[in-house]
Amino acid sequence: MCGRYATSRSSVDLSALFEAADETDGLEPDYNVAPTDPVPMVRVSSSAGGRVLSSARWGLVPSWAKDPKAGARMINARAETVTTSNAFAQSFARRRCLVPADGWFEWVRDGKAKQAYFMTLGDAEPCVFAGIWTVWGQGDDRLLTCSIVTAPAVDDLALVHDRMPLLLPPDRWDAWLSAPADDELLAPTPSSHVARLELRPVGARVGDVRNDGPDLLDRVPAPSLRPNEVEPIDLTLF
Repeated sequence: MCGRYATSRSSVDLSALFEAADETDGLEPDYNVAPTDPVPMVRVSSSAGGRVLSSARWGLVPSWAKDPKAGARMINARAETVTTSNAFAQSFARRRCLVPADGWFEWVRDGKAKQAYFMTLGDAEPCVFAGIWTVWGQGDDRLLTCSIVTAPAVDDLALVHDRMPLLLPPDRWDAWLSAPADDELLAPTPSSHVARLELRPVGARVGDVRNDGPDLLDRVPAPSLRPNEVEPIDLTLF
């Protein structure tokens, strides 16, 4: 967790929403984002004098990594260790970002059956994940990369997985981007924000990264989620 999500908003829409200068070459919708895919993020740029919308590869590659392939194992940074991890601590201290998404996917196993769920705030509002970023390499090899901060699941989200992206409501965006590094930035997502999420059962096609398209987000019939009767599984790197 979180190993698959969807992002379909245009660079025009995102730059307007976050009041950020657009430094992308445009964004293509991706309804089945997987590790190492390019994703939009919002960060503060000292050279630009404010927020910028950038495209980064999902999976943070530390500056000391010998190969960018290392990022495939670093798509998530745990809130419990992000301040101390050799791979993530410097980025948390100085290079935090917002990662907008339509929502994210998780899979729940109930006996032999496996059901995919899409967690979303709906079409009118994006989910905004707390993220960190860095730059790997130089010159033509220069690569902008990011990771999503995850935390223990709260409220109904614990029905689908024991972890969740650290979701930031709008009143926490400024602090995440610009405030001094502090453990208070890692406070759990408010229950009032989590309560607005739809836990939508979706079809099995999302399990194959080769599949894409808005139909992956269509609701399908599924049994109701029940506490203590499902076993969550993590498909982060398949």
